[in-house]
Amino acid sequence: MRWLTSRFEIDLNTPVVMGIVNVTPDSFSDGGRHASTRAAVQHCERLLTDGAQVLDIGGESTRPGSPAVSLEDEIARVLPVVQEAVRLGVPVSVDTYKPEVMRAVLDAGADIINDIWALRRGDALRVVAAHPRCGVCLMHMHRDPQTMQVAPMEGDVLPGVVAFLREHASEAERRGVDASRIVLDPGIGFGKTVAQNFSLLAHQGPLLALGYPLLAGWSRKSSLGAVTGREVPEQRVVASVAAAVLAVERGARVVRVHDVRETVDALKVWQACKVG
Repeated sequence: MRWLTSRFEIDLNTPVVMGIVNVTPDSFSDGGRHASTRAAVQHCERLLTDGAQVLDIGGESTRPGSPAVSLEDEIARVLPVVQEAVRLGVPVSVDTYKPEVMRAVLDAGADIINDIWALRRGDALRVVAAHPRCGVCLMHMHRDPQTMQVAPMEGDVLPGVVAFLREHASEAERRGVDASRIVLDPGIGFGKTVAQNFSLLAHQGPLLALGYPLLAGWSRKSSLGAVTGREVPEQRVVASVAAAVLAVERGARVVRVHDVRETVDALKVWQACKVG
């Protein structure tokens, strides 16, 4: 199984660790730490040393209740980092839903668009479909970042998440995006309750049955804090690593994480056990 992206074909036969690079002042876990271009690039280099295989750069926080960022501010934050990161020899993903940002970063050499809105905003789908081979991650989100946890989904969320991802992956294919370019993300924490998030982890089978690789984004999420009592995101490293390994055990191919070194080590143990 491979994920086709702008410059790389990513081998997904073994799990891939995507390192998070937040170029924001207000992200829920590490906002402000890598807000300058220099600090962000240094963080990229540190994540690669720790074993990251993909870098995911974002210029707008999507934590619950976070305000939207202007187009100009997001481009100013993200583009200089992307221009440097594409020289590091690994796939570069950009976490954005704005078509204009997508165009700018793809022109700068970015490999993947990671969109929490699943290409539903403006002409985002047209931008990605027009690119000859960039990868894309389509995520499920209920409502929007400002309201998603004010009124989360109700009941069993799995059928709704599956139907949503099927619809938008199919639409991307209809518009010319080859299936090999698409990865799906159930959107842990994006408009779901704690119980619903863990239900999605426990029952990844129907998501995998859609036929696309699955990305799991559990890193330092509040649901982990809810079950461990760890209120501070940085204290959820162990829980985050456990969730990443469980997601991979249940079939996820990509894990998006803050704590790369710890996750890489844990997956090496998992892989050794699997081979044995």
